Amino acid sequence: MIVDLPSTTTSAVNRKLVEMRASGGALTMGRVLTLVIVTEDGAGIEDAIAAANSASHEHPCRIIVLAYGARKAAPRMDAQIRVGGDAGASEVIVLRGYGQLAGGEAAAGMVMPLLLPDAPVVAWWPNEAPAAPAEDPVGRLATRRITDALAARNPMRAFEHRRANYVAGDTDLTWTRLTPWRALLATALDAPPYEPVTSAVVAGEAISPSTELLAGWLAVRLDAKVKRSPAASGPGVVSVRLERRSGAVELVRPDGKVGRLRQPGQPDRLVALARREVRDCLAEELRRLDPDEIYGAALAGVSKVTRGRTPVKVPAMAGA
Repeated sequence: MIVDLPSTTTSAVNRKLVEMRASGGALTMGRVLTLVIVTEDGAGIEDAIAAANSASHEHPCRIIVLAYGARKAAPRMDAQIRVGGDAGASEVIVLRGYGQLAGGEAAAGMVMPLLLPDAPVVAWWPNEAPAAPAEDPVGRLATRRITDALAARNPMRAFEHRRANYVAGDTDLTWTRLTPWRALLATALDAPPYEPVTSAVVAGEAISPSTELLAGWLAVRLDAKVKRSPAASGPGVVSVRLERRSGAVELVRPDGKVGRLRQPGQPDRLVALARREVRDCLAEELRRLDPDEIYGAALAGVSKVTRGRTPVKVPAMAGA
């Protein structure tokens, strides 16, 4: 069910929600958080809502989409309420603000009356995000702030903003996409012969915030020399090589889909390493509402990484 409320107020939206709950019982009350999606009007709103709806099956929530419209228009708020099959396991409220309501404190003021009482607030910018999310009016309402540097018009500049302005509670989906890489590498090092890593090389696309973060994470966790090099081919993170006395541990993904884990004394393993969907990354981030200290350490660890100029060549895997 979708109900449109043009030129409305937050009070009218709240009244409509109560009316829909009383008349049809369409809205359940078992919400665990409020997810606020902040974006420009028309900038992939439906994709963001679809990802949030998918994540809501694991984390029932109220989804508020704050869509900024034309800033030179007369002040106006249009609202839309979605419940039932149009809202996954949640209720979706789309607020389109124009003029003075298209950003800033006024936009945050539209959101506040609709937040669930006594429930955590998570803010998500699926595309462009403020340089300092914790200082944004909407960001100040949230306990967790999710950004995605890869979706920005300039991913590396967005990533540098994340590094320069990190505050506990911030996270970025470029970090969440690394979970399978981190798990495979940690598992490989937890097996015999338990030798320390003496050096590491991380290769990936020239413009790849995830590659930067993976190198920063290894620099912090291994306390070893880590070099970040360009890759001759392949999308995103392409390869990681960890040098140890008995031989190298190597994880490569030349085609962006299937990886190969190679360890001394063991047969090669093929592993699924396709780039994760946004909905899966969002669902993972909503599982925790406390600060991700490891992400913060990885951001700081980027400054410890050295830079290589020679592209790393990774051979294609036969049959992969």
